[in-house]
Amino acid sequence: MKSKSALRHHEPPEVPVVLLFGPTGVGKTDLIRNLPVEYFEVISADSMQVYRGMDIGTAKPDSAFREHIPHHLIDIRNPDEQFHLGDFIRLANEAVLDILKRGRLPVISGGTAYYFKHFLYGLPEAPSSDPHIRAGLAERAEREGLEPLREMLRRIDPVSADRIDDNDAYRIQRALEVYMSSGRPLSSFRLPEKLREGLDPLIIGLTRPREELYRRIDRRVEEMFAAGLPMEVASLKQAGYGPGNPGMKAIGYREFFEGEDEPLPRIQTASRRYAKRQLTFFRALTGTIWMNPEEGEEIISRIYSFFNSRKESISRISSVSSE
Repeated sequence: MKSKSALRHHEPPEVPVVLLFGPTGVGKTDLIRNLPVEYFEVISADSMQVYRGMDIGTAKPDSAFREHIPHHLIDIRNPDEQFHLGDFIRLANEAVLDILKRGRLPVISGGTAYYFKHFLYGLPEAPSSDPHIRAGLAERAEREGLEPLREMLRRIDPVSADRIDDNDAYRIQRALEVYMSSGRPLSSFRLPEKLREGLDPLIIGLTRPREELYRRIDRRVEEMFAAGLPMEVASLKQAGYGPGNPGMKAIGYREFFEGEDEPLPRIQTASRRYAKRQLTFFRALTGTIWMNPEEGEEIISRIYSFFNSRKESISRISSVSSE
């Protein structure tokens, strides 16, 4: 009879991955700067850092930092292109395996909460896209604006309406599309209750006291303006991008298309509200180790220890991939 260790050796190794998340402005990037660069690569889980030309308003890591430690899923779309949840899951899965092939550990880091949830648990079994319904909703949004669609969603699926940002046209229309094609609200399609098979995650959530976090957010928006955010938006406008493009719906950009008032305080307010929603969503993820970024040495130590304890799995995945 084969030993248990021999049996385990012939089983597919579980895929080790670090998930590092937290609200906007909490200090994720500063923490990542201290990772040992020879052992880790980063996969961005930020729905707006995928867009080219949107650097300041998305707090995108600069080119020097990205040369220092490799980053994936940044600058892969133009602002007028959609980037869906399914795109993220597919590309993140590919990047995870690609990083492990090189003997390094993937760190998925960002603030788009539903990216992390669906990476961990998989996609809900909602109906596939109906192009006719989708086209009709898009035409109505173009003709009447997004508010009538938001109001419709609040009536038929208040749970999804609470989860989706008021300016997230794609997800609002998708939720309505699901209801119109199936007769069921999107929120009724439940996620699997268990982690995806074959996944071995270390899940770390970053948090700070609320007032401290809000001060950091306000200061960061001021720093964005000082770094040239209005000029960045003007350049995007000149390139032909406008409020109907997916990228321009991001906080920090859409406010420049909303009236004549000074956008800075409106961006600060929207960012604080977004951070509150992020934390609510993140706290629902079980298995999370919550830490303050000021505990940086302890966080890095945990990640490094996780890497050391998974070296055999990483080596096996690398060996299998090279065959």
